[in-house]
Amino acid sequence: MTKLNLIATTTFGLEATVKRELTRLGCDITASADGRIDFAGDFSDLARANLWLRASDRILLKMGEFKATTFDELFEQTKALPWEDFITADGHFTVVGKSIKSTLFSVPDCQSIVKKAVVERLKTKYNLDWFPETGPVYKIQVAFLKDIATLTIDTTGAGLHKRGYRAITSSAPIKETLAAAMIELSYWRKDRILLDPMCGSGTIAIEAALIAKNIAPGLNREFVSEGWPQINAKVWQDARDEAQAKIYTGEIAPIFASDMDANVIEQAKANAVAAGVADCIQFETKNIADVALQGEYGVMITNPPYGQRLGETKDLHHIYQTLTKLFPKESTWSVYIITSDEEFETYFERKANAKRKLFNGATKTDYYQYQGPRPPRNN
Repeated sequence: MTKLNLIATTTFGLEATVKRELTRLGCDITASADGRIDFAGDFSDLARANLWLRASDRILLKMGEFKATTFDELFEQTKALPWEDFITADGHFTVVGKSIKSTLFSVPDCQSIVKKAVVERLKTKYNLDWFPETGPVYKIQVAFLKDIATLTIDTTGAGLHKRGYRAITSSAPIKETLAAAMIELSYWRKDRILLDPMCGSGTIAIEAALIAKNIAPGLNREFVSEGWPQINAKVWQDARDEAQAKIYTGEIAPIFASDMDANVIEQAKANAVAAGVADCIQFETKNIADVALQGEYGVMITNPPYGQRLGETKDLHHIYQTLTKLFPKESTWSVYIITSDEEFETYFERKANAKRKLFNGATKTDYYQYQGPRPPRNN
């Protein structure tokens, strides 16, 4: 059994969420830091992490980690790593990089040095002077942080937010990984009503339905490491068979999603069909002012349009005031709103129980959490 050191990367602020996901998968967590959770495992863990993690960006295979303040140190220590354990003689590999607070700050130079070092290592191991690079794909990353270089190979390919269902998006979509994390950070469970009254392309509602039905988010997509000969195809098939067997087929509480734009609602419906959860969500074309709460102890999770990208600030503040009327202080509902508008609480007319800084792409946002009462046990 091949032992691997793996890294689940994530957006800043979601580390604890990803750590909980890995714990539920039974993974052996070894360390955590901003934007990453390290864990140990084998190829089966690699496959299951790619299939199941909802809030992570990608899964990296860690080849090595060391201090380097000169290009010579970077070259020699990179060359000493066992790249031939994964990169085949015909492997097509590229190098990407980043550098934060490090002596070696030129990313292009670091990438070039790493590429040369890997080539020299493979030349010696394969007794070749030229590599066709027509085989499996490998993306190496050299990431510097305070002079510590972490060398990894990406096992995911297209980011984990690429579930495969959102071919059509609204003009200001939220990433699937962030939507899933917002749900995980809320009081919502599959036995409670969920509402998104500004649903756009339907991402929050769809991610909630995937969680409710326990559908692995990566079940219907491919991963770059599926093309690596070191990983037996049976590993991936077993992981997919396991995920398929775990799908929940029982009843869940209603999920309501609405938007004032009829075309956007049609897009959302198409996305839900592609995700296999169209039967779980009730979509409706409706202005937020016309939304009526159905039932008690429900949960609203929504991503309003951001003032700097859609509409005018005054329109955004009007939306917040409309939400205030929809959710009076005595309401039994819990409310969760993500926005970059720092005046949100003023216009919503109450302080949040909790507020978490999150990033929606490059946009810094706050996730405002208004935690209503939990339903009675017999409810």
